[in-house]
Amino acid sequence: MKVRAILNPRAGVRVPGTREAIERGHAAWRDYAVVLTREPGHATALAHEAAGAGADVVIAVGGDGTVNEVAQGLLGSRAALGIVPAGSGNGLARALCLPLRPERALAALAAAQRRAMDVGVLNGRLFLNVAGIGFDAAVGHAFHEHGRRGGRRGFLGYARLSLRELRAYVPPRLRVEVDGGEGFDTSPFVLTFANGPQYGSGAVINPGARLDDGRLEVVSFESGPLLDTLIAAPRLFVGGLERLRRYRRVSATRVVVTSLAPMPVHADGDPEAPSTRVEVGLRPLALTVLAPAEAAQHGLFERPRHEDGEARPE
Repeated sequence: MKVRAILNPRAGVRVPGTREAIERGHAAWRDYAVVLTREPGHATALAHEAAGAGADVVIAVGGDGTVNEVAQGLLGSRAALGIVPAGSGNGLARALCLPLRPERALAALAAAQRRAMDVGVLNGRLFLNVAGIGFDAAVGHAFHEHGRRGGRRGFLGYARLSLRELRAYVPPRLRVEVDGGEGFDTSPFVLTFANGPQYGSGAVINPGARLDDGRLEVVSFESGPLLDTLIAAPRLFVGGLERLRRYRRVSATRVVVTSLAPMPVHADGDPEAPSTRVEVGLRPLALTVLAPAEAAQHGLFERPRHEDGEARPE
């Protein structure tokens, strides 16, 4: 098996021993090499090059942004995406039941199954896990700028920025159209387009998500009193958010959101340019990913595997 690992040096040193573990690889991989990213977007080019050279597996070592970039380079190829989580949220990796320790993640990938998954598209930008408009996007922009200035990343840094942004956040007034049907107006605290179940760090916004069902979930949490929002926040981690009156979820394949003022937007946690129009779509079963058997056991995939390990449209 030909395996290539693409490591984001900045994210990859967050967990002690990550670099060394990645350089060792796994004993089952006889044709194995590691390459380092140099700048934003470089991982996409490296992944495309590795797939074109016949790699069976291309491993993204880093955070959600690195995973997103590597996936972009693998679309349309037979190479499978593997993930060694080394970022702040690791949303897709956690959903796939991948260990956070690099040695364990590599061992899990060596024994994992090839599964086909859907990918979302927001204004032409690929996302694998979640994208959105609203408070999460505003915090994502602030977190990105914080990191660019050399600020400390991680969950605690994200939580501090969230509290700071919460005091100043004003929900936008949005018009939402789902699958070309009659639209509705809303002023949500967050409007999330969810392919996977969680933002990351265990914050579940879309319980029961499937990665291969050919649908996205449009999840909104309506704006309300600040105290109520703070009281509801722990339910992201302990469960039950979907039972709250302000929570709304609808399945879709295409969504159009418009606003009079530019909206803060993110795709897999990375900020996108604010826009007054956001179009969201889906590419069914467009990416092959390595998933431990536990991911299927937990219901993340609904289609059966075929002999080559990939699901296909019926």
